[in-house]
Amino acid sequence: MEPIHRSKSTPKWGDELVKSFLRLEGLFVFIACLYAYYRLDYGWLWFIVLFLFPDLSMIGYIKGNVAGARVYNVFHTYLTSGVFISLGVILDQTIFLQIGLIWTAHIGIDRMAEYGLKYTSDFKATHINRM
Repeated sequence: MEPIHRSKSTPKWGDELVKSFLRLEGLFVFIACLYAYYRLDYGWLWFIVLFLFPDLSMIGYIKGNVAGARVYNVFHTYLTSGVFISLGVILDQTIFLQIGLIWTAHIGIDRMAEYGLKYTSDFKATHINRM
């Protein structure tokens, strides 16, 4: 995959503004998930225990950058955690909703810290830091 290059006409402050929006978006998602978790009166011990669970996906990097990035991205996209939230709501299963909220909160805090979806070229190459 070809690296993404910034247009010469794009000012540097434009890149920083986009990063700021992504960071704020991550913060908002994190706070919204915490609030929903609190309002649903779920146990905080489970939140603490499961919060870092998605980072176990980094084990995929043992098989190399391509496998690692693919596994990591499956665990760090709102699409996957959103499926859990949706299943929790549709099936009225609190365990799915609880896991989905914790998972989404984790992704939100990662985005706030500028950890994004990984490219296969390098562990540190993400959709956020390429801006």
